[in-house]
Amino acid sequence: MDGARPRRHSREGEDIVSAVNSFGAKDTLHVGDQAYEVFRVDAVPGHEKLPFSLKVLLENLLRTEDGANVTKEQIEALGSWVPTADPDTEIQFTPARVVMQDFTGVPCIVDLATMREAVGSLGGDPNKINPLAPAEMVIDHSVIADLFGRADAFERNVEIEYERNGERYQFLRWGQTAFDDFKVVPPGTGIVHQVNIEYLARVTFTREVNGVLQAYPDTCVGTDSHTTMVNGLGVLGWGVGGIEAEAAMLGQPVSMLIPKVVGFKLSGEIPTGVTATDVVLTITDMLRKHGVVGKFVEFYGSGVASVPLANRATIGNMSPEFGSTAAIFPIDDVTLDYLRLTGRSDEQIKLVEAYSKAQKLWHDADNEPVYSEYLELDLSTVVPSIAGPKRPQDRIVLSEAKSRFAEDIVHYAKAVTNHSLVDLENKHSFPASDPASFTPEDEGVKTRKVHISSGGPAHASNPVTVTPESGDSYVIDNGAVTIAAITSCTNTSNPSVMLAAGLLARNAVKKGLKAKPWVKTTLAPGSKVVTEYYEKAGLTKDLEDLGFYTVGYGCTTCIGNSGPLIEEVSDAVNQNDLAVTAVLSGNRNFEGRINPDVKMNYLASPPLVIAYSLAGSMNFDFEADALGQDGDGNDVFLKDIWPDASEVQKTIDESINEEMFTRQYASVFEGDDRWKNLPTPAGSVFEWDAESTYVRRPPYFEGMTMEITPVSDISGARVLAKLGDSVTTDHISPAGAIKADSPAGRYLNEHGVDRKDFNSYGSRRGNHEVMIRGTFANIRLRNQLLADANDGAGVEGGYTRDFTQADGPQSFIYDASQNYQEQGTPLVILGGKEYGSGSSRDWAAKGTNLLGVKAVITESFERIHRSNLIGMGVVPLQFPSGESADSLGLDGTEVFSISGLEQLNEGTTPKTVHVTAEPSEHSPAGKQPVEFDAVVRIDTPGEADYYRNGGILQYVLRSLV
Repeated sequence: MDGARPRRHSREGEDIVSAVNSFGAKDTLHVGDQAYEVFRVDAVPGHEKLPFSLKVLLENLLRTEDGANVTKEQIEALGSWVPTADPDTEIQFTPARVVMQDFTGVPCIVDLATMREAVGSLGGDPNKINPLAPAEMVIDHSVIADLFGRADAFERNVEIEYERNGERYQFLRWGQTAFDDFKVVPPGTGIVHQVNIEYLARVTFTREVNGVLQAYPDTCVGTDSHTTMVNGLGVLGWGVGGIEAEAAMLGQPVSMLIPKVVGFKLSGEIPTGVTATDVVLTITDMLRKHGVVGKFVEFYGSGVASVPLANRATIGNMSPEFGSTAAIFPIDDVTLDYLRLTGRSDEQIKLVEAYSKAQKLWHDADNEPVYSEYLELDLSTVVPSIAGPKRPQDRIVLSEAKSRFAEDIVHYAKAVTNHSLVDLENKHSFPASDPASFTPEDEGVKTRKVHISSGGPAHASNPVTVTPESGDSYVIDNGAVTIAAITSCTNTSNPSVMLAAGLLARNAVKKGLKAKPWVKTTLAPGSKVVTEYYEKAGLTKDLEDLGFYTVGYGCTTCIGNSGPLIEEVSDAVNQNDLAVTAVLSGNRNFEGRINPDVKMNYLASPPLVIAYSLAGSMNFDFEADALGQDGDGNDVFLKDIWPDASEVQKTIDESINEEMFTRQYASVFEGDDRWKNLPTPAGSVFEWDAESTYVRRPPYFEGMTMEITPVSDISGARVLAKLGDSVTTDHISPAGAIKADSPAGRYLNEHGVDRKDFNSYGSRRGNHEVMIRGTFANIRLRNQLLADANDGAGVEGGYTRDFTQADGPQSFIYDASQNYQEQGTPLVILGGKEYGSGSSRDWAAKGTNLLGVKAVITESFERIHRSNLIGMGVVPLQFPSGESADSLGLDGTEVFSISGLEQLNEGTTPKTVHVTAEPSEHSPAGKQPVEFDAVVRIDTPGEADYYRNGGILQYVLRSLV
């Protein structure tokens, strides 16, 4: 096939593997009465000094060596790995399985269904499109915390979830029956990563291959960036885009370079009052500063043995936040204890121990591997922390949180240039240009004076009185905590922080404390096991007394499914432009992600989430400010209700047992009656509903032929958006609410969808029409093409200048894109550092492609998004080292040409291409042409194959026909 290298396809009973066995690594391992075929890593010279993670890769290559895709030379290169050398050797990694969540998984199944049709139209067998590696999906991203603070919140939220998502769920039910080796964990069960570590992960995988039972390391790729949580179990896995996951399901190995491995030594013990969340925020801060993008991080040293498995998983979970591909712990007795606790069979636990020891994958603190770089953390030095207000790596020491908030609020709150008085009874504020002359007592009005300096907010106070339909009035100000959410896989998998939260709630209730009335309080456990151990510990009622009723078993707030704020609070926020806050126990706090009304978001441990609900404001010092008074009128401080570490451990020991896990996971794939009674389409090819606004056939394969269209240079391109640093995949493809006046909102309205039924962008990912319109539609996106209108910062929202019009007016990005495509004008995106950080969101690349963007030029890329762009046929380019759009004088009004891409047609990848940016009629007078050589970030031959084919899906399709 022209332009594509043959790839190995494997399936139980028909695998083509290990046809070579150059190192004589094939052997037999006996565990009890069972014999397993294994491939011993100690057959390769140099294995003894390899880090744990590279030994896993080494076994993977030995087992899949075929002389074509996986060669003896690749295996030798891994055995003789030079830790400090820049990665330059491509290998083909074949994960044991694929794990998905529904936001990113639905488009995967949509694409597979579409590929079945495309194969048929190209003369092939549609049933060839079928998972060849086991694939499991957990539906956890669709529940929204619409109702909260009441006993029926969970039940009603699930009902609403099914009403909203019935079409999607019927489609997934079809996929579960139409595709082999594809299983679905129904809604209301748990969060994908918690289900992964508690049930799906095997640690040592077994599978029959060509009639022989093999044992090998459990490895996985997942359609969620926090797949790395399973690294805490010693399972090597990481997040990939949905398009890469589809390829892995179809038997395509993951093309990668042998990475650098950062050794992270842990020592000491976590001090009293410090949580696993504090540890992980500290590690995130350290590793992001060190720079680990594209590298593996591996924890080692004597301190590893004292890190509980739940804490290991919490640390592994945050790998995307510090930028590494994986953040893994080795296998040891702590791993086995966790497998026992979570109900794995005795046979599986014995296999894990025997296999790990035989393969030198068992942790030996005395045998220190060689690493590329080294870091160390003494756990005893960790202090309580939070992170925010918009990035998880921006750690704030808790004792400095109030002062940091005073600094940060200046950037979020409107400056008020004089004093004002607030009428607390009649709910309005008015200026007090001469406060001394005003005597409130004479007017019979209860007021308070708000002091704000004329140079901007001193602490940006802008108090507003809120009167709910029932209850007393209250005053909210900038910094008010309007959401306090115990949510997300990061922490809800960890009993130490979950039970600490419950005990803190108990202590708060005993002191007579209550959450502030403007705080939306939600609890979204990662699995039903959490609910069961809360019940056994007698903590459920205490949590509910503070408003923390269970709202669902899913990601909720962390993914943007926080639901609306309290109605009167939302009204006050929007009418008075308040900069209010959210505090959540999640891993993501990017701008515009959590809630459209909330400008500042902070990550914190579950007990601190409760503490902030009691405080009610980020403008709060837990050491100096009282949370309230007890029944005797004494001030109560956080230290008075913080649970002792020994009490937390005692509660863990008394409240959690193996039977809980066995019981909750016994029927994990069955679902409730709602799931079982869903009408399920039949047939191997899906029958698309032309009226559906959730699931539609995407256009990727329209007009596709077996012949590859040659790569061409880009000429006459215009800039669709000029963006700054740290543009996340949330900025590019938001997951949250759909605004009524946006292109996506207009589309849904035109198709008869009521505003209340818009749901979220994440839930609409099976409909490309919505997702194209939602690309670059984040309400906090700042396109610098419109910088003049907003003092150089760029207008907020999904807007650009449309250069198809004479004066280049402001336009929605989608509308401008349509005009450019009608004229046949290619588009480019200009960006800064860390472009595409955040979630492994394939729609950030799919949407970019479907908007007509041919190239993205940035200062640097995050790993997953760069790969996804290539997978969708968009070329990622980087400015020359040390240069940026601004330093080169690019303002986005230019016409771009990119030459040198056609070299790819010759089977080689150019290191650089030449970019010319000519002034246009929209450019400032006197602007000069700009020329530079951009670095081509197609990093492996496999990626070049995908790009030549127009994308990874087209590549796979051609290779299967």
